Amino acid sequence: MARVAKRVAKKRKATAKRPTAKRTATAAKTVDPAVTKAEAKLEKLQKDLAAHKKKVEDARKKAATAKAKAASTKRAAAKRSAKSATNAVTKANERAKAARSKVADARVELAKAKAMASARAAAQAAEAKVAELRERLSDRASKDLETAKQAFEQRWKKARAKADERKVKAAKKKAATKAKVAEKKAKTKVNQVERKASAKAKTKTRRKTSAKRTATRKSSATTTRKASPARKTSAKRVGRPRKKSS
Repeated sequence: MARVAKRVAKKRKATAKRPTAKRTATAAKTVDPAVTKAEAKLEKLQKDLAAHKKKVEDARKKAATAKAKAASTKRAAAKRSAKSATNAVTKANERAKAARSKVADARVELAKAKAMASARAAAQAAEAKVAELRERLSDRASKDLETAKQAFEQRWKKARAKADERKVKAAKKKAATKAKVAEKKAKTKVNQVERKASAKAKTKTRRKTSAKRTATRKSSATTTRKASPARKTSAKRVGRPRKKSS
């Protein structure tokens, strides 16, 4: 009996000294591929926009030089050169506007990608917490199991496994709720970004339409002023001749 007691005591000491497995560190945050792609696209478009801005500046300098030269001489070639340079400025401005529009669209896409990546990260974090809880419960169960008596080992394992599964299910439910909330927030943010972008686009369209109407009115007024002297002259010619005084 004494030998059996010594063996049980040694077994318990060995079990107590057994090192516990270290918890695995959480994986480093990885950059979402969609966000990386959107950022790369935005960076490229911003470079293109910078190049277009430089072209506009160069075109303006050339136009200013050509206008100054045309003003100092009466040559038709100089005037044509000035007009061509002015047209080049207009074209460069149009290309720059198109580049700005692309940059704005790319920023909207990036905001959407970041929102969705945030939702995915929240879901992954919730899953990691569930896994960590499962591991924690497993470690605790192993420690408690070592102290349990052998006679009740099987019943204890079943009861503990059921209890742990209930806890895991509850944690999963909680994690799913958090993930849904994060997804809802992400969708709300995406909708806000889209509404802002749509509002900006509508404002730009209204400004362009207003500018076109103003230009049309000015052009019509100029044409009317030019045509009015001819009408007055023709009116004088058509009238009845004056009677000669006797």
